[in-house]
Amino acid sequence: MIGKDDPYLKIGETNDRTQKGSSEYVWALKDINFEVKQGEVLGIIGRNGAGKSTLLKILSRTTSPTTGSVKIKGRVASLLEVGTGFHPELSGRENIFLNGAILGMTKHEIKSKFDEIVDFAGVERYIDTPVKRYSSGMYVRLAFGVAAHLEPEILIVDEVLAVGDAEFQKKALGKMKDVSNKDGRTVLFVSHNMAAVETLCNIALFMENGKLKQSGTPVQMIKNYLESGSFQNRIYSASENADPRENENISVVYAAVENASSQDKDDMINVHSAFDIRIVFINKTKEDIISVGFDLHTGKGDIVFSSVNKFKCKPSICTDVVCHIPGDFLNNDLYNVHLYFHTNAMSGLFFYKDILGFEIKDVERESGYLGKINGFVRPKLDWEENHT
Repeated sequence: MIGKDDPYLKIGETNDRTQKGSSEYVWALKDINFEVKQGEVLGIIGRNGAGKSTLLKILSRTTSPTTGSVKIKGRVASLLEVGTGFHPELSGRENIFLNGAILGMTKHEIKSKFDEIVDFAGVERYIDTPVKRYSSGMYVRLAFGVAAHLEPEILIVDEVLAVGDAEFQKKALGKMKDVSNKDGRTVLFVSHNMAAVETLCNIALFMENGKLKQSGTPVQMIKNYLESGSFQNRIYSASENADPRENENISVVYAAVENASSQDKDDMINVHSAFDIRIVFINKTKEDIISVGFDLHTGKGDIVFSSVNKFKCKPSICTDVVCHIPGDFLNNDLYNVHLYFHTNAMSGLFFYKDILGFEIKDVERESGYLGKINGFVRPKLDWEENHT
């Protein structure tokens, strides 16, 4: 209207947080088009900064889109952040009625569900205490209880369930299943817990740098997401890599993390899968006995274990060695392989940090709990019951 260019027409950069941009504007979301039908549970996955939470805020009408529109049929209940919509000075009881009113419920409707909400949240003793004195876990239990029990047609849940303990996660995930399966309501669910997404959802969106990269079945989207990450360099091949892993002593020709429990060695590895770490190398020394070993690190850098073995290697000939790692051993996590070679005469022939990276995926458990189990390892051990 005042004769100046629309500043948003200059926005050309994708929302890649790993690179410094030249424009002062960035699209947090762009070209997002999808439809969710009644009764569907939609999982939204992607790396931090992909735009998942921004998308939910737009769908919840707490943030307006720069361009485009959202069409929603039905009452929406959102759980975007811990304590969203709660007043810290009000008690749990007062906040239930306040939150219910915000969601469009009548006082009679809220009263009819009040006892059920308090029982679900497990905060009956503190229901008349100001919520500013609640722990983050109590906060999210009560907030989720209100959002899930006041019967919205559409329930939008961000990664707040990570705050809860094992008991709450089991109850919350069970409630989300009931909301969809029994009541025919729609759920939109953002999570970094791939087991929860695979278990709960019947359709998934894979977002990357503010764009909708793919949509489809949860199993396929999870596989694509895990394989797209920087931690998913499960294969190194010298013929396809411009950065050779070699020095005057050793040349690594090939390295891979292979799923030994599947006919397709590239399949995702879960906590029950056996897998192999395969190394193919050329010995450039005059030594005929080479020790090959690796340290297995978590994504945070903790060493889980090391393994090393000696092999008879003819100089200038490819040697193929494999380390077998059993299933039901490692916990679900991100892992990196640090590879090294040495001989009795030479202590440090070659060392390469993070030559391989991979993820071990969790699976649905009979208990219903989908949170992280403590520990680096998660072995399946034999138990015995004795009666006296």
